[in-house]
Amino acid sequence: MGTNAELRLGFSSTLSGSLNGYYKSAWEQDGKTKYYALTQFAATSARKAFPCWDEPLLKATYSISLISRAETVNLSNMPAASETVIEHAPPATGLQELDQLFFGLPSGEWKVTNFEKTPLMSSYIVAYANGPFKHIEDHVHLPLSNKTIPLRVYATEDLIHQARFALDITIRSLPLYEKVFDVPYPLPKLDSLVASDFDAGAMENWGLITGRTNCLLLDPKKSDLAAKKRVAAVQCHEVAHMWFGNITTMEWWNYIYLNEGFATLMGEVIIAGKVFPEWRVNSEFITTHLSRALNLDAKPSSHPIEVECPDANRIDQIFDGLSYSKAASVLRMLSYYVGEDKFLKGVSLYLKKKLYANSVTTDLWEGISESTGADIVTFMDNWVSKIGFPVLTVTESGDGIRIRQDRFLEAGHAERKDNETIWNVPLTILSPGSDGKATIDRGAVLSEREKSFAIDTTKPFKLNAGTNGVYRVLYTPERLKKIAEEAVKENSIFTLDDRLGLVYDSLALSRAGLATLSSSLTLIDTLKNEKEYLVWAGIADSLSGLVSTWWENQKVVDKINAFRRSLFVPLVERLGYEYPGDDSPEITQLRTCAITQAAGADDEGVTKELTSRFAEYLKTGDDSRIPPDLERVIFQTAVKKGGRAEYDAVVKVHDYPKTPSARTSAIYAIGFVQTPELIDEALKFISKARDQDVFFFFYSLSANHTTRRPVLNHFMDQFDTIEKRFEGNGSFRLVVDFTLGPLSTQQDLNEIDAFFKDRNTSKYDMALAQAKDGIRAKVAYIARSTEDVKAWLLDWEKRAA
Repeated sequence: MGTNAELRLGFSSTLSGSLNGYYKSAWEQDGKTKYYALTQFAATSARKAFPCWDEPLLKATYSISLISRAETVNLSNMPAASETVIEHAPPATGLQELDQLFFGLPSGEWKVTNFEKTPLMSSYIVAYANGPFKHIEDHVHLPLSNKTIPLRVYATEDLIHQARFALDITIRSLPLYEKVFDVPYPLPKLDSLVASDFDAGAMENWGLITGRTNCLLLDPKKSDLAAKKRVAAVQCHEVAHMWFGNITTMEWWNYIYLNEGFATLMGEVIIAGKVFPEWRVNSEFITTHLSRALNLDAKPSSHPIEVECPDANRIDQIFDGLSYSKAASVLRMLSYYVGEDKFLKGVSLYLKKKLYANSVTTDLWEGISESTGADIVTFMDNWVSKIGFPVLTVTESGDGIRIRQDRFLEAGHAERKDNETIWNVPLTILSPGSDGKATIDRGAVLSEREKSFAIDTTKPFKLNAGTNGVYRVLYTPERLKKIAEEAVKENSIFTLDDRLGLVYDSLALSRAGLATLSSSLTLIDTLKNEKEYLVWAGIADSLSGLVSTWWENQKVVDKINAFRRSLFVPLVERLGYEYPGDDSPEITQLRTCAITQAAGADDEGVTKELTSRFAEYLKTGDDSRIPPDLERVIFQTAVKKGGRAEYDAVVKVHDYPKTPSARTSAIYAIGFVQTPELIDEALKFISKARDQDVFFFFYSLSANHTTRRPVLNHFMDQFDTIEKRFEGNGSFRLVVDFTLGPLSTQQDLNEIDAFFKDRNTSKYDMALAQAKDGIRAKVAYIARSTEDVKAWLLDWEKRAA
């Protein structure tokens, strides 16, 4: 008791390009490939770099020393305490310790960098790197700790000029987090390192955030608004982890949502909304996260937010839309229900009780219970411990409404065995008050299977005010029609967020067979005079999803595309193709959405405009008529409608991009080839792409109806090679999902079952099961709704004529 022991172990390993552990990343300088090294330890790769008890519960302090060439830069979690340059050459230095360190190294100038000792921390957020890095620097004053600390972003020389925006996000967000959490940021610095090869988007290593180029870099003159939002969201998310995950860490990976759900909510909504109020991030959350969460959680093969994970080899699979998007959605719902101030106060109490320690779910609920005086432990239990979410069926009577909850499944009604959970559902009933203005009943909760609520049904009403709840609502067709008619009025009590919820619920309910697809299309048609970008984005997602479902029924696709053109081409005609500097974010995004949808629906005029702009670039090399916000759709349209010249041009952009966004746009364009020769080249291109980009290629090739089956065949033919290539990192499950998910026939299901029958799928079985569930749902959807959608579109054509 009370004694210390010292254990010294020799350890060596290979510096590979595997994107995990301590690995090398490649970059080009003066036509030559050069390398640097960095770490990616989450979830269980620290053990590949040094001997350790590699579990989040077992925290330790770390004193790190790096030996490197003298002209390179060494980085780690903490600042350098000392750095000694040594001329190493025979004979030995005479200092035994240094002789041991430098034994076997080539002659030349070397250095030893000793870093300050870290606080108690888990092994997965340890980090270090070495390379010829350049940096930009600023500082920030922290209001709670009353100290000023340096902030830096590191990158290779060719990229560092695009790092300022990420640095600005850190400057603006770090003090806000300290103030909101009422917990000082404990480290003496915060660096970020941009990596050319990186498996995840970014990683929250304490004091040394790392991330891929398209998540941390931005050229203000050549980047679109979407790229700006992506960098802001990623960096703000990672800074949130300095508290959620780093100061207070989950006991084991089944509680990963305590890290990722919170970082998503804080980084992409609460703090991002303070930094960029003009972006309306709370509304955008419905599109980017809530919709994603509900779509994934509606599959029978979904899993609870708090998921059992006894096997460390399966950890990578739970870094999915449930741990991020559903967890954030549930936390957002709770914040709205109890009030954001009380919610954040409870979060602060939780962090303070678990400083430098580990936590489980009930620790968080107890903190919020203390701040609210309510039993949050009981209220929230089923939301994180049980699979799925409810659909609320609303029926009306003379004195009010009756609401029933059942588990929602994308393929239809849940069987009894899948429908046992009763959630505590905050109904947040929206209706007009005596003055005609909106009132919200935040106290109404459905905590049983069915319950009646008194409400004046002669007036407009809607459940789930502001679409803050993690559930769907099924109204009678008559009530849905009344809500839609009220929603489009100039001074409606139903907000932008309410209209968003209506659009996403409507299509999901029709897909599940709980409503007709024709009623969903009628709702969309009712909203055709909508002014808000995000509602149009929801409509765009919904109609694109229908085209992708009926992709092998050309007659249906042609009619849906005609409907899409009727909605989006007028917007293009009104907004044009130019992006004035004084445009609001709303107008900028609406213009991009409208042009993208019109091009996707093969509008002749829009396609002609986009291809002419690319033709001018191809002829002159001048890209001034390709606005950053239209770069992706122009590249895609050019390749889709063009041939060899257009394909070669986007390959060149991929190989020598001016910005990370340009490289991504080129990848998506390469996937839109149409001829057999270019399809074959695009598939071969995958083998030489950077590992971090491969899933983008599978995504784009699967989004292209012409290449959807060729890329499936390629995936199956090259399966063993692809699986081996991604051994040990998390990208392979995305390849599985993106390749199989878009399929839509029973024959596809049969072939998938046969292909994987004798394979060990343990590292991607969740993604495989989810893809198969999606195919089953589409098979049922097509069988159930084809005649309905054809009849509605035929009637629409007559009305539009």
